[in-house]
Amino acid sequence: MNDMEQLRQSLVKIDDLLASCMRCGNCQAVCPVYTQTRREADVARGKIVLLQNLAYELIKDPKAVEERLTRCLLCGACEHNCSTGVKTLDIFIEGRIALTQYLKLSPLKKLIFQSLLTHPKLFSRAIHTGSLFQGLVLRRQQNAQKTATAPLLKHFLGARHMPTLPKQQLHDKYGVLTGDKSKKINVIFYPGCMTDKVYTQIGDAVIKLLNHYGVGVIMPDDFSCCGLPALASGDKVGYDTLVKNNISVFERLLTDDVQYIVSACPSCTETLHKWWVRLSENYSEKDREILKKISEKAIDIHAFLYSVLKVDTKDPVAKENAVKITYHESCHLKKSLGVSKEVLELLKLNDNYTLVEMAEADKCCGCGGSFTLTQPELSLKIGTRKGLNIMKSGAEEVVAACPACMMQIADILGRNNSNIKVKHSLEIIAENLK
Repeated sequence: MNDMEQLRQSLVKIDDLLASCMRCGNCQAVCPVYTQTRREADVARGKIVLLQNLAYELIKDPKAVEERLTRCLLCGACEHNCSTGVKTLDIFIEGRIALTQYLKLSPLKKLIFQSLLTHPKLFSRAIHTGSLFQGLVLRRQQNAQKTATAPLLKHFLGARHMPTLPKQQLHDKYGVLTGDKSKKINVIFYPGCMTDKVYTQIGDAVIKLLNHYGVGVIMPDDFSCCGLPALASGDKVGYDTLVKNNISVFERLLTDDVQYIVSACPSCTETLHKWWVRLSENYSEKDREILKKISEKAIDIHAFLYSVLKVDTKDPVAKENAVKITYHESCHLKKSLGVSKEVLELLKLNDNYTLVEMAEADKCCGCGGSFTLTQPELSLKIGTRKGLNIMKSGAEEVVAACPACMMQIADILGRNNSNIKVKHSLEIIAENLK
């Protein structure tokens, strides 16, 4: 399909999706960007007005359209709280696809999304090489978050605190896992880029939990990125390539012995469950059938443990000197996947910790993937509000169920010299299993 035909299809989709918006303004109260800027153009309703005339606006001032459409975290708060069920995320994704078709992708993004991420072995080698030489660029900080700064790249990254890369990626550590047909349940574990290449301790916790509860684990070494970063940038070409790469892997793995596909990354789970099917209208019938199976089987790991395995979470009494933790509700997990109670219940399994509430626990942390790079000032302001709420809670550790949220929160706490540790919820849940 050529660019103009893709642009035409996107514009038609946007027109169809816009019809249900009543301009009520409920989205205004929950938008984290609007909370900071107080600009009508930054709220979902304002962007919808823009998208109603997208074809005209693209011709008139495409850069202005780009600036407005990228001032969105794609957190889903507007859609989650919409009384008329407007699919705002679908609208904004289609808007970004149309914008990219018109303006074209930047050379850097094209290199990342269409050349690096689409070749998983090349991507893994690049990350491995980065882990070997990261000491030349990164300065490790002596803090609870175990982050690093990059003084030589301050012009580009500012004072950002980043996680360091592990010596060994998850798929290298475990190799190819093929499941166990003697088990009642076998699952495909889709780790996603962050768990496979940055926060490998999350993957350790997933495998430990699944083994503990008698679940067979299938994990190949050739999964590609789920495609959400490319999609959020409007790169349908890179996104389609990544999805089709993964289709070929899942086609090989989806046997009758596989009941579920689990992930510890809500963004990946949402993409497998929702976006792959929703944006597959131009795929072959065979590919659409495979994507439908993937969508039906994809489930967040917490929901799998709580609702499928029905792990017993009877209220234990926390130990006298239990560590105080507070829980940040990740947007894609709660708002898009509807998973919240499950995490809180499962955290009770470890009586070495006691939960304290933070204010605005389900407010976005300001990450939004590339939003931290395209809108660094806004991201920092939103993140700082989250960081203050965490510090005011009195917690010694903050728990999130999303790797991207962990990265953003660690950055904010690191900048503020906080001694609060950042962990994934699964680390807590799996910590004291025998």
